[in-house]
Amino acid sequence: MPHRALARAVTALAALLATVLGVVLVPGTAQAATVNYVALGDSYSSGVGAGPYDLSGCLRSQKSYAPLWAAANAVTSFRFVACGGAVTSDVIDKQVSALSTGTTLVTVTIGGNDAGFADVITSCRFGSTSTCTNAVNEAKAFATATLPGRLDRTYAAIRSRAPNARLIVLGYPRLFETNYCGWLAMSTYKRTILNEAADLLATVIADRAGAAGATFADTRPTFAGHGVCAADPWIRDVSGVIEAYHPDADGYRYGYLPALNAALR
Repeated sequence: MPHRALARAVTALAALLATVLGVVLVPGTAQAATVNYVALGDSYSSGVGAGPYDLSGCLRSQKSYAPLWAAANAVTSFRFVACGGAVTSDVIDKQVSALSTGTTLVTVTIGGNDAGFADVITSCRFGSTSTCTNAVNEAKAFATATLPGRLDRTYAAIRSRAPNARLIVLGYPRLFETNYCGWLAMSTYKRTILNEAADLLATVIADRAGAAGATFADTRPTFAGHGVCAADPWIRDVSGVIEAYHPDADGYRYGYLPALNAALR
């Protein structure tokens, strides 16, 4: 073979090998994966406690974990329809319409309001020990007997509207540390049984999320040591009627966001 023809053949082979190796060693560099993200849920997804809020009436904050994750990951599209006060029927009736077959990622926190979160906290914060105990026990009974069916219907509705999406179900943190933190605080007993109720709720949600083929993101480890009565709390106490016992901006950034990132690995 003439030297010039041989040189051309070697050059072509080298180019081919470089192309093949580039595809093998650096997959996806030519075209980034499409991420169409929709954030559903209640106040723990909308960002209550973080502020400032939009004008939707749903108390949505750009400091919540969902917009923080979307901004950090340069998603293709992002819809933020979580709404403070939402229960499972609200997700089904008002939020899943934001989903489609093109949705690739869905996150949701739901179930706390169904179980009477606000009423239980109010009973424990301002009521007697027996009033608190009764409220917690009623909520726990609801969480084990009624909530599973509601969660199943909610996750099924999400799956139906977004069959190609990865579903991440985020749980709720324990709200309290149990150390002494002043005579105005709830008693250690009340804080303890409220944390136990949070553990039961997490167990129920994780179980039904697993049954639906979703990934459960447990936020209790990331919030550990940062509940009400901590030296550096990420949960608001009674500093505001609406925001009380919700994460602050640090709670969403350093509690919820890392839990979501871990679930997506």
